[in-house]
Amino acid sequence: MAGRAAVAGLVAALAAGGVTVATAESVTGGRLVAALTAVPGSSAVVRGAVVAYATDVKSSALGVDPALLAEHGPVCASVAEQMARGVQGLLGATYGVATTGESGPAPASGSPVGIVFVSVAGTRGAVTREMHLGGSREEIQSAAVVGALELLAEVLADT
Repeated sequence: MAGRAAVAGLVAALAAGGVTVATAESVTGGRLVAALTAVPGSSAVVRGAVVAYATDVKSSALGVDPALLAEHGPVCASVAEQMARGVQGLLGATYGVATTGESGPAPASGSPVGIVFVSVAGTRGAVTREMHLGGSREEIQSAAVVGALELLAEVLADT
């Protein structure tokens, strides 16, 4: 799913299904929505994005439970799922896709560098995946984008 053609195919599948997508990004810092909007015609399916890089923004903008953030921090499966559901509702999208994780070079959240959670919230619930990535900060962020796009493609294929 790393290539532009694969992303174009995903955008085409969203359009063919008459569905929309919105992203809630932390670890990817906007790279996920940038990958989607680089495809001509993506305006028909991309509703928008929230880059909730700061922990408090995950709560204030996306509705992530502050108690969850206080107990587990910003890097966990439940936070990713709540981010996906939050952006789905906030932007009125069929699917919400979220990324949260630790890209380094040093841990900032208390989680190990390279741990990433991606989540897709859709009409049939939410699916969340834990990823353990290696490499540089940029490599981790790029792999997280690929992981999120692959999960969205899997969810679309299952509907």
